[in-house]
Amino acid sequence: MEVAIVFISLFIVVFGIFYLHYSTRNKERLALIEKGQDVSLFYGDKTQKTSPVWKIIILNLGLISIGVGLGIFVGALFTQMMGMMDKTAYPAFVFLFSGIGLLVGFFITKKMD
Repeated sequence: MEVAIVFISLFIVVFGIFYLHYSTRNKERLALIEKGQDVSLFYGDKTQKTSPVWKIIILNLGLISIGVGLGIFVGALFTQMMGMMDKTAYPAFVFLFSGIGLLVGFFITKKMD
C-alpha cells in the first residue's frame, strides 16, 4: 500500500511539473504576441555553435578518472610517509582530487563554448 502511494505521488509531481512548465511557457508566448514583441528569442540562434555533448562528457570523465588516480596516489603517499590512517586518507584525497578535476572540467568547458 505504501509503495502505491509513493508511485502515485511521484506521478502526480512529475505531471504537475510538466503541466506548469508548458502552461507557463504558452502564457508567456501569448502575452508577447499580444504586445507585438519579437518571439524569436524562444527559438534561439541556429547559427551559434556549441560544443557537442559527447566531448564534454568524455572530458569530464577523463578528468574525474585522473582525479581519482591522483587521489589514490596521494592517499598512499600520505599513509606511507605521514602515517595517516588508510580509512581517512584514501576517501579524503579521492574526493578532493575528483572535485578539483570536475572544477577544471567546468572551466575548460566554459572556455570551449
